[in-house]
Amino acid sequence: MSGVNYVTKETLEQMRSELNVLKTKGRAEIARAISEAREKGDLKENAEYDAAKEAQGLHEAKIATLENAIANARIVEADSIDTSKVSILCKVTITNVANKKTFTYQLVSETEADLKAGKISVTSPIGKGLLGKAVGDVAEVVAPNGKINFKIENITA
Repeated sequence: MSGVNYVTKETLEQMRSELNVLKTKGRAEIARAISEAREKGDLKENAEYDAAKEAQGLHEAKIATLENAIANARIVEADSIDTSKVSILCKVTITNVANKKTFTYQLVSETEADLKAGKISVTSPIGKGLLGKAVGDVAEVVAPNGKINFKIENITA
């Protein structure tokens, strides 16, 4: 994940907390697993040791990814959002032109995206299509199953 990562203050704190847990408890658990596997004999034929070392590599990769996301994070406050056009952290009510179904989404960073909570990433096809649009505009979204038109009904902070 390169580039600027726009997040709320709360999300940044959650990311820092998760990183702290990964660096302390997570690393300690993996070190313990490697130590236990090492005690079980020959490392050449020790599948448990190989699995523990692989888990360590994946864990360190996750730490590096999270550190990168935090380093590139920029805090966006809700009161500083311009609601004349769709931008990150806006809540957007849209209507599918074809079937008249209405949805409300909040546009967030990749880190915060959670469709069940109504939060979609600005880098998703819908997010990209909505960015910069104003109330009344029709956004043409290129999705894997074809083009979908959404009418912007409302934008709030």
